[in-house]
Amino acid sequence: MYRNEEITRNIDWMTVILYMACVIMGWLNVFAAVYNPEDQTSIFDFSNNAGKQLMWIGTSLILIICILVIHHRFYDSFAYIFYGVMILMLLLVLVAGSNINGSRSWFKFGPVSIQPAEFAKVATSLALARFLDAPGINLTKRKDLLYIAGFIGLPAILIIASNETGSTLVFASFVIMLYREGLPGFIPAIGIAAAALLVLSLIVPKLYIFLAIAGLAMLVIWMMPRYNRTPTNILSISLIGVIMMGVVTGVDFFVNDVLQKHQRNRIKVLIDPNIDPLGVGWNVTQAKIAIGSGRLHGKGFLEGTQTKFDFVPEQSTDFIFCTIGEEHGFVGSAIVVALFIGLLCRLIFLAERQRSKFSRVYGYCVAGIIFFHVMVNIGMTIGIMPVIGIPLPFFSYGGSSLWSFTILLFIFLKLDSRRTSMFARG
Repeated sequence: MYRNEEITRNIDWMTVILYMACVIMGWLNVFAAVYNPEDQTSIFDFSNNAGKQLMWIGTSLILIICILVIHHRFYDSFAYIFYGVMILMLLLVLVAGSNINGSRSWFKFGPVSIQPAEFAKVATSLALARFLDAPGINLTKRKDLLYIAGFIGLPAILIIASNETGSTLVFASFVIMLYREGLPGFIPAIGIAAAALLVLSLIVPKLYIFLAIAGLAMLVIWMMPRYNRTPTNILSISLIGVIMMGVVTGVDFFVNDVLQKHQRNRIKVLIDPNIDPLGVGWNVTQAKIAIGSGRLHGKGFLEGTQTKFDFVPEQSTDFIFCTIGEEHGFVGSAIVVALFIGLLCRLIFLAERQRSKFSRVYGYCVAGIIFFHVMVNIGMTIGIMPVIGIPLPFFSYGGSSLWSFTILLFIFLKLDSRRTSMFARG
């Protein structure tokens, strides 16, 4: 720890203000989601989610102080230890965890539940930053890519084993950081192409897709310069086309035999939101009704009818954005989106000014994780993303979520505050 130094020295207060604005607005909207005018629900009643969220906010402030007091080198030096402990926790939760909503990913301590998967994002970010900070690491080397895949894949596999698909998909956000650090562009392009083919295969007849792939392959070969039109290049392009056709062919097996029933239903609702508005499409249908009913200025704080009558399940957690849209309208929703855009832009700015590669990599991990959560959470409430059950950062009710995002963000602010005394090793 430091002597004779303020723990807030060089802290980026703009980011802190954005964080506090998100947390306070989130708390107010959690209260709006649980408010019952007949019972005169109080925002300070610790028996409801709003009161409990206030408790989590208070404990988050204690975590912030602890993070800022600890020496900045602590996070670098103990990154692998944090990662190892988190892997053990993910293994332990599979054996001793409690089953909540079909997911065995929680430790219950009386009335308090903690989800290790939320904190795995922090530990993985630190481990990746430590690994990439080592001399000689190059993202074009196969060996280094395999190590990185292991760092990301191990916790992801353990989390999906606990039936927590949403938290697993968040690990895809690390591609943003890896691309910034030199990951060849064709690797994320392959992932995007595979996802696009999966969606197209569910909408368009497979024969049309096969014809389109074949036509695209022939067009690429025809447009190649004559000196590059070698048998090897032609064979490579043809092989890529055959692999793409194989992906399309395997979609039916993946959807019908690999995915669980509720996961198949989420994909069906994404493709056709009106497929079963009173059944599997209920959440998305009611979410869009709630947001749309807010119109320009909203119905007013605590005046949301869709919220009051519980039309949207999980409205204080995964679907908190519905409350924002209904009670504060387009204007309130735009303000929330602007807050997140401002936070993300600030994080990228801070990451780019780091003198330490460890800090820069970690900063991009933070920005990527928050971006993924915001994009998917808001996207699923308006029907353009599948419902995968991940929280809106700082807004959704939940101690594990708020703690993990607070820790994630303030470790980076601590690293940034000491950037003038940290020397890059990579």
